[in-house]
Order: sequence, then structure tokens, then C-alpha cells
Amino acid sequence: MESMGKTKPRPRRSFTPDFKAEIVGLCQRGDRSVGQVAKDFDLAQTAVRE
Repeated sequence: MESMGKTKPRPRRSFTPDFKAEIVGLCQRGDRSVGQVAKDFDLAQTAVRE
């Protein structure tokens, strides 16, 4: 079976408390969904929800 485009996993990233606060603030404003905020910042939705 052919490889289905397997790539190396992305290294684990760490974020500053200021960045996390910005993401939370964007989600709480309500003009964008959690999914949209995650997509805009190239984050997993589960990372944003937690």
C-alpha cells in the first residue's frame, strides 16, 4: 500500500502566558468560533479549548 503522505510530526511547541491570554480573549469576545481562532493561529482545537 502506498504511503498516504506521512510526514514527521511537528515538534511540540510552547506558548507564552501572554499568547495564551490573547487566544482566550479572542475566544471570549465571541466574534469568532474556537475552531476559527485555532485555524487562524495554526493551533489544534483541543489545545485552544483546554
